[in-house]
This record gives sequence, C-alpha cells and structure tokens, in this order.
Amino acid sequence: MGQLADLPLATVQRVAGASTGRLLHDRADGNDPRRIAPSGPPVSIAATQRFDRDILDPGEVRQSLLALAVDLGARLRASHQQARQVELQITYADRTHTTRSRTLKEPTAHTPVLQDTLYTLYGALGLQRARIRALTARVAHLNHAAAGYVQLTLDPATEDRRRLEPVLDKANNRYGPGTLRPAVLTSAPRDLSRSGRPRVLTRPS
Repeated sequence: MGQLADLPLATVQRVAGASTGRLLHDRADGNDPRRIAPSGPPVSIAATQRFDRDILDPGEVRQSLLALAVDLGARLRASHQQARQVELQITYADRTHTTRSRTLKEPTAHTPVLQDTLYTLYGALGLQRARIRALTARVAHLNHAAAGYVQLTLDPATEDRRRLEPVLDKANNRYGPGTLRPAVLTSAPRDLSRSGRPRVLTRPS
C-alpha cells in the first residue's frame, strides 16, 4: 500500500481507470470519508452444549437444557435485555437437526421461564431413543429491559425466584460463572459454546 500511495495519482488512474484509480490512491494514502457506524446490540444470543457421546436419557437432556437456560438468563440480565422468543435446536448423531421456537407472551430474562420453554419445546418433539449430540438454545427478539415489563404473579415461589436472581448474578459476577447454580447442575459440564455475546447497555435517561 505504501508503494501505491507513493505513485502519482495520474499514473494510478492511467492503469486502473479514473474513478477506481482515485479510490485506490485515496485508500492507500489513508483517506476514507465513509462514516463508521457503531454496531448495535445482537439480534440474538445463543449457547450450545456439545456431547462427546450419544445422549439418549431424557433426564440428561433436561439437565443440559437447564444449564443453557441458566447461562442465557444470566447473560440477558447482565446486558439489561429481555427476549421475546426462545429457540431450541437439537443435533443428532447423524448430524441432522431439528429446530423449534416459541414466542413468549411477554419478554423475559427470567431463567425459570426460559427453562420451562425449553422443556416444552423438547417435550413436544416426542423423541424416542433419539441419539443427541448437541443442544443449542437461542433467545431472540431482544429489547432493553427498561422498555419491557414484568407481569406479577400470585405464585410466591415464582416471585421468590425472581428476587433471588439478582443475588445469584452478583455472586457469580464476583466469584465466577457457575459459582452458585441449581444443585442438579453441580455435576454438569460447564463448557458451553456461546455466540452473540451482548454488550452491556446503559439505561436510557
């Protein structure tokens, strides 16, 4: 590029043409008038659990779905976002896959809601002895938590879990992801593959 920038503009234009030559000469000289547009928040966030063997036990599948829900819920809350859609993709031993999604009644970053939705999507498939090699959970239709709302319930257990989530998030942020998590996951693998890692958004004034 340095050699190109040292050439006279007329020489570059004679070889590459008037408009292309000027463009090449300007870029080589470090001149680019185009505005840089900052990237916005991701359109979706995903996490994948891959297995080194075929998984046939529905209980083991549900355990992994819970781990995915915990991960996605924490990442949504850390970025002050909520999701309106949950998607589940199951990859089988022959590398084929099935994908199902569900649009929620209200946007959420609440782990139990994500968990229940993933369980429902998985259960609706009615898989019998399917050899599963990977599970991918994705949340989409994201918006800022300040723009959403939370429907209060009359279920004390649900409200208690919602109040507990910020406490768990604070501990996991301080001592490391997975420090506090459901007891059933204490023996579960933590090596989830992630995509669409969100930026931390500031609340609008």
